[in-house]
Amino acid sequence: MATLDRRSFLSMAALSAGMWLGGAPRAAHGTVPAEDRKPNIVFILIDDLGYADLGCFGSDFHETPHLDRMAAEGMRFTHAYAAAPVCSPTRASIMTGKYPARLHLTNFLKGTLSPEDAPVRTAPYADQLPLEETTIAEALRDAGYATCHVGKWHLGGKGFWPEDQGFEVNIAGGASGMPRSFFWPDWKGNPPLDGGVDGEYLTDRLTHEACRFIEAHKDRPFFLYLSHYAVHIPLQAKADKIAKYEAKLARLADAPKQRNPHYAAMLESVDESIGTVLDILRRCGIANDTLVVFFSDNGGLSVEEGPLTPATDNHPLRAGKGYLYEGGIREPMIVWRPGAVPPNTVCEAPVTSTDFFPTFCALAGVDPTAVAAGGVLDGVDLGLLFGNPTRALGREALYWHYPHFSNQGGRPAGAVRVGDWKLIEHYEHGNVELFHLRDDIGETNNLAERHLRRARRLRALLDAWRREVDATMPPPAEGR
Repeated sequence: MATLDRRSFLSMAALSAGMWLGGAPRAAHGTVPAEDRKPNIVFILIDDLGYADLGCFGSDFHETPHLDRMAAEGMRFTHAYAAAPVCSPTRASIMTGKYPARLHLTNFLKGTLSPEDAPVRTAPYADQLPLEETTIAEALRDAGYATCHVGKWHLGGKGFWPEDQGFEVNIAGGASGMPRSFFWPDWKGNPPLDGGVDGEYLTDRLTHEACRFIEAHKDRPFFLYLSHYAVHIPLQAKADKIAKYEAKLARLADAPKQRNPHYAAMLESVDESIGTVLDILRRCGIANDTLVVFFSDNGGLSVEEGPLTPATDNHPLRAGKGYLYEGGIREPMIVWRPGAVPPNTVCEAPVTSTDFFPTFCALAGVDPTAVAAGGVLDGVDLGLLFGNPTRALGREALYWHYPHFSNQGGRPAGAVRVGDWKLIEHYEHGNVELFHLRDDIGETNNLAERHLRRARRLRALLDAWRREVDATMPPPAEGR
């Protein structure tokens, strides 16, 4: 790909809608008449972003004006969940609409081993998202959408990359879960993306590529999956932004709950990226024709794991990435589509990452069950909520299964949420915790002994679900 002046790309003339990003002509599809056009879908996934990291979700230190504006113009989901407390399983659930336990892809690729003194060993799991599964990219491509993946993939090695899973264009997606660096030329080779400008920042480059795709396909329906490597470690940001937050921290009389200048600076660049994407949609005249969804793949990194960490504090939620407590799985989610999604609204319905597949299929006029591999789906269509955030979704429970030891200290466990009640079952010893989330969002008060009948019922639900999806359990350690 030819090197472009990325500092002025937003003022460039739009690329021809009949061309590939690389310049090869598109033969299969042309311009779609406006009256027949299906809505565009832009799905933006951030890596390791915590629930409370945005200003519109309560941060008193991070500055996220573009995301705050997106929330003010759209719908904010306050009970949105990742299907796992680590990245790859959640990403697989987004792609397929299925729980990670059903896919047997329950840990990041390739995850940690078991502690020597643990009574169980980590459960076996898949090395990649199976090609036999139907991805949302395949479903939308077959429905006439142009499909593009930009950024982190982390769902398998060569042969299992985005271009093998329904994406006509793959930019920077490969096997790795983190970049070698966020600055060129130090990231060379990881991610698989050629550079062009010394000191170029990876978040900016991915944004540029996403905007090129939007400009090139503004006259036909498209699905853009912008999957930022930020705000995952290594915590590397632009020097002027780091200095800004260091000065801000020094000025504050009381220490804020989040106080990492490097992380705050990375997040500000992500926020600028979202502002740029929304702006290009407006400038291309397709904002009202485009659904934009903003989400995170797991909770924020709240423990030490590499230089300059912990990255963030997920308060009022408990714990963070790697744990099935709320801090590890509850995510900031914003949905935006001018004229279709009511502005400045809040949805408290519990939703999860398996729901994106059926939602996007329905928006494109595709029967999600008909195209899902085996006709099996775990998600539900969220489209009704976009017009009425108080609608009931008609499901009893949300489930999690993480039979592994996380890098952050999490232990093998499963969880179920029914209404405001959430139960966590710890697999090493079989003990359970029961929390009432509306009264105790921080999960500080274990009510399992006080509400024995409810705890038994939720545990039975969790056990029945594990058997239904054929969940792989952690085997006992030798000699146990």
